[in-house]
Amino acid sequence: MISRRSFLASLAVAPFASAADRKPNIIVLLGDDMGYNDISLHGSKEIPTPNIDSIAKNGIRFTSGYVSGPYCSPTRSGLMTSRYQTRYGHEFNEGPGPLKFGLPLTETTIAQRLKDLGYATYAVGKWHLGNDLEYRPMKRGFDEFYGTVANTPFYHPPQFVDSRISPEAKRVEDPTFYTTRAYATRVTEIIESNKNRPFFVYMAWNAVHAPSQAPQETIDRFKNAKTEERQYQAAITAELDDGVGKILAKLRELKLEENTLIFFLSDNGGPQPGRRTDNAPLKGYKSSTWEGGIRVPFFIQWRGRLPTGKVYNHPVIQLDIQPTALAAAGGSVKKEWKVDGVNLLPYLEGKNSGRPHEALYWRFGPQWAIRKGDWKLLQAPEEKLLPPIALPEMPVGSVHLYNLAKDIGESDDLHAKHPEKVKELRAAWEAWNKELAPPGWLPGRPRQGQKK
Repeated sequence: MISRRSFLASLAVAPFASAADRKPNIIVLLGDDMGYNDISLHGSKEIPTPNIDSIAKNGIRFTSGYVSGPYCSPTRSGLMTSRYQTRYGHEFNEGPGPLKFGLPLTETTIAQRLKDLGYATYAVGKWHLGNDLEYRPMKRGFDEFYGTVANTPFYHPPQFVDSRISPEAKRVEDPTFYTTRAYATRVTEIIESNKNRPFFVYMAWNAVHAPSQAPQETIDRFKNAKTEERQYQAAITAELDDGVGKILAKLRELKLEENTLIFFLSDNGGPQPGRRTDNAPLKGYKSSTWEGGIRVPFFIQWRGRLPTGKVYNHPVIQLDIQPTALAAAGGSVKKEWKVDGVNLLPYLEGKNSGRPHEALYWRFGPQWAIRKGDWKLLQAPEEKLLPPIALPEMPVGSVHLYNLAKDIGESDDLHAKHPEKVKELRAAWEAWNKELAPPGWLPGRPRQGQKK
């Protein structure tokens, strides 16, 4: 017979055992249009980002962290599916006019797969994967959505959805509502309400995307900025960093930090000069396949499992988020899903010393690129010819070859010195390109099979 004391002791231990056995929470923190050099960990002297930096310091910093496109919606699409978005036609953002647009309904999202593993799923922030109801997060595996359907001002967002109230998008009238602050607050509420069960939060900020808007008290913190544009950039980034800090603090408060897998990255590089951002030491900007368009700040933290303060130099890509999250949750990728991402956990834990990817690929209209090992071959417009928005046709120059291990700034073109490497990489990219679908739509033009 069990004594009363033993019985009470077993009750005291049970909650701790169940908490230890619980699947990890998973949070993806996605910035928007961040300049590579606009965080202090990457060298910014103008913009302190202690909270963003802490994710790398308490986890792993990827020096070659990439996204699969140099533009907002395509990259988000690839993140959701773990598949190159060019495989299913999501190559561009939507264009003006009443065009049918969105992450194809034939694709399965990370939220749907984590939901199948018992997770509560939430999307907060900028969606930008389809405005119509059937494309919105509530139909793509998320239990709730709190955010905007596409690009937005920080104040008075005109297409805001709080699915707890209604699936309809409405303008926010509250003059004190600032998206970055509201999103951080909502994520802390989600963490609090799910502290006893595993949750997945996709927190997609609209910071630091245009327009230049921030609370005045935050703008005033950067009076010594070189220009007004940089002052606003610093303020918007500081608000983003403060929001990250608020989320991390809630995890620590509830003693969930060691059982939470956190990803932080940007959806693409910063826009051209004159629009606030700094991509140094990278060449190029958003909308290009130069490094400045596709290499981004990229960190991962899981204090209960992964090393802290580690720097990882092999290339990784946002397509890896889904397989890594599924593995952490006790699931696995099925062959028939045909994903392009890789579970990074064995590489980060030192169980696999190889490279996660033999090669990475990009196609963005007439622009393209391939990175294989340290070599990169690409075709893209010169920086001075880059348009501020993505165009389906744009002038591109000759093919360029770089050794990124020696030349991160893509300044020493080696294509004339290594014609055999050019031939090898071009053949590999063309073989990959044959697997892709044509663009499902072009900016400003009807989707295939549609009329304007």
